[in-house]
Amino acid sequence: MFPLRRNRRLRANDAIRSLVRETIITPNDFLVPLFVVEGKGLKDEIPSMPNYFRYSLDLLEGEVKELWNLGLKSVLLFVKVPDNLKDNKGAEALNPDGLMQRAIKTVKNVCPDMLVMTDVALDPYSAYGHDGIIENGLIVNDPTAEFLAEMSISHAEAGANFVAPSDMMDGRILTIREALEDEGFINTGIMSYSAKYASAFYGPFRDALDSAPVDLVDIPKDKKTYQMDFGNRFEAIKETEMDIDEGADIVMVKPGISYLDILREIKNEVDVPVAVYQVSGEYAMIKAASEKGWLDHDQIMMETTIAFKRAGADIIASYFAKDVVKILNG
Repeated sequence: MFPLRRNRRLRANDAIRSLVRETIITPNDFLVPLFVVEGKGLKDEIPSMPNYFRYSLDLLEGEVKELWNLGLKSVLLFVKVPDNLKDNKGAEALNPDGLMQRAIKTVKNVCPDMLVMTDVALDPYSAYGHDGIIENGLIVNDPTAEFLAEMSISHAEAGANFVAPSDMMDGRILTIREALEDEGFINTGIMSYSAKYASAFYGPFRDALDSAPVDLVDIPKDKKTYQMDFGNRFEAIKETEMDIDEGADIVMVKPGISYLDILREIKNEVDVPVAVYQVSGEYAMIKAASEKGWLDHDQIMMETTIAFKRAGADIIASYFAKDVVKILNG
């Protein structure tokens, strides 16, 4: 009762605020997305994602070493596939000498203890920019799930520790888990994008990989037939629980800052680690506003990062990971 209890005593200076802080961020909280491109000596800045880059494999080596030296121990790989290798069924995704497979081996050769997760989806390989195979103008579910299982096996063979299906096809977790088990990859984990919403926040990411859906007659112009309606809450819990039942080791909520309620709901309901993805649009907004001088870049970056952890995230996939850790390391 006031005045015996004065809450401001615990806010009086930085020392006491640090001592009683409830939510702490460390390098171990982060999963670092990395974009990989064919070529040599390439470090291409993504125009809609300032200070974030696509790396050729030779320069990927240095980036991975830097991450490890900063205490960042986990990466999530994405590849930008040349247009001439794209088709409707993603055949290049199964190439044992494909860009993803070589990227996995590159990371493991440079830093064997780095945890490597891989994007499992068709959109980087699709001529139509969709996460599934198209037949008669429809995204077909079961053939896509079967193909994603083959892709997962290919990634596991190359040395991936976890595969990360980001497609939102029904039943794909079980299909992938059974395929991995059948091929002897019993220790290869699955991080499922379980509550992935059909969001407008993904635009810069699609620029980075040139993977936006194409605008053609008789082809879906968006991903709303498989990614979730952003008005739905209980569906996210259902999707996540189904993925866990099918064999997911880690589940993910995507995007991040506009879905903190979903993150907390899922954390309260499940008994596996929960990841959140601070997506490209969130990154780009902070960059743009700070460049205008409207927001303090580092303070907003840290505040949003803490928000994810406070809301229940065990793992934070973030393009800010390096910047946050540099601040933490002083």
